[in-house]
Amino acid sequence: MVAWKRQLILFGGFHESTRDYIYYNDVYAFNLDTFTWSKLSPSGTGPTPRSGCQMTVTPQGSIIVYGGYSKQRVRKDVDRGTQHSDMFLLKAEEGREDKWSWTRINPSGAKPTPRSGFSVAVAPNHQTLLFGGVCDEEEEESLEGDFLNDLHFYDPARNRWFAGQLKGPKAEKRRRRRGRKAEPGGADKQEVKGPSAQEPLEVVREVVSEDGTVVTIKQVLAAPGAAGQLESEDDDSPEEAGVASVEPSPRSNAMLAVKHGRLYLYGGMFEAGDRQVTLSDLYCLDLHKMEEWTVLVEMDPESQEWLEETDSDEDSEEAEGAEGGG
Repeated sequence: MVAWKRQLILFGGFHESTRDYIYYNDVYAFNLDTFTWSKLSPSGTGPTPRSGCQMTVTPQGSIIVYGGYSKQRVRKDVDRGTQHSDMFLLKAEEGREDKWSWTRINPSGAKPTPRSGFSVAVAPNHQTLLFGGVCDEEEEESLEGDFLNDLHFYDPARNRWFAGQLKGPKAEKRRRRRGRKAEPGGADKQEVKGPSAQEPLEVVREVVSEDGTVVTIKQVLAAPGAAGQLESEDDDSPEEAGVASVEPSPRSNAMLAVKHGRLYLYGGMFEAGDRQVTLSDLYCLDLHKMEEWTVLVEMDPESQEWLEETDSDEDSEEAEGAEGGG
């Protein structure tokens, strides 16, 4: 759903019960003056039924619908999911807020790979940014997800995708050059940590569940002195400044918000084997500089939540046995 003038425009979605499910591609408008719903009937060929798609309003007043997910039954008790990567333009006729039309568009540039569960926000320059998601690989009886942490931007004015490439911390490179010139003074005093100060720090945390399953969570952090930007002033190559970078781990369904040109990313989930792990870390990225992610709240492995249903009391007994055995 998006806000468009004095209306809220809602598209698609799905409804699932214990027996069946249905996906939609209908369009509704909620009038913010009269507080009433009305169903729109856009002309043209629109998106197929789906949920979880990207919806944004362009500066020109049209609505972009991208991607989404749907599934259909191929035979009894067997469903097949589809990760959509098509894009459509929903546009109201000039002076007619009750008459709309669909147009399929084909953007150029570096398009995101097919995925679902991605997160969306609008950048200060009216470009739409897309983060992460998961690409599901389905077999007959199994489903495996490849989780992502890449960043993409869609420019509606040029109808073009491009990848969100980080430039690395410029200030650190400048200080390194100054540090080499001023070595005789006391630059060496900052280098007691040796070569390890320039290397990324990989934090490996293990979370043990009730049944004894161990899940390893890895996170790459900057070198201990990266915040001060002084430890590695004698690096041979300034490019190494961008090596020890921090970035959100791959995930789907993260929360995104943009405030004063800064992108905030919170939480999400990923899968480890048959388990779904929820995350609680918080990151920030300056969209004007596009230099590096900043960690505001680190991931706490002790607060991980396991989203799992117990099939029987027998499973509970096994879990207690595993816990008792250490």
